[in-house]
Amino acid sequence: MKITLLVTLLFSLFSLAPAGAQDKQPTPQQQRMTTCNQQATAQALKGDSRKTYMSDCLKNSSSKPAEKSLTPQQQKMRECNVQATEQSLKGDDRNKFMSGCLKKSV
Repeated sequence: MKITLLVTLLFSLFSLAPAGAQDKQPTPQQQRMTTCNQQATAQALKGDSRKTYMSDCLKNSSSKPAEKSLTPQQQKMRECNVQATEQSLKGDDRNKFMSGCLKKSV
C-alpha cells in the first residue's frame, strides 16, 4: 500500500514539473540576450570583440547593436535636420527653421 502511494505521488510530481516549465515565457532581458548571442555567433565573433559586441548589444536594446542609441534631443535634432534638408534651407533660413523645430514639443 505504501509503495503504491509513493509511486503515485512521485509520478504526479514528475508529470507536473514539465508542464510548469513549458508555460514560462523568457523575460525581455533573456530574449535580448538570446538575440544578441545569435547575432554574435552569426558574425563569428570571438574573445574581446564578442564581449564588446554583446555589451553594446545588450545596452542598446531599442536600436540595432551597431548603432549608438540617441537621446530624445538628438533624435529631435536629426528629424529637424532632415526636414530642413528636404526644404533645401540654407543660412539664416535654416537657422530659424532649426530653432523653431527644436523648440516644438515632442
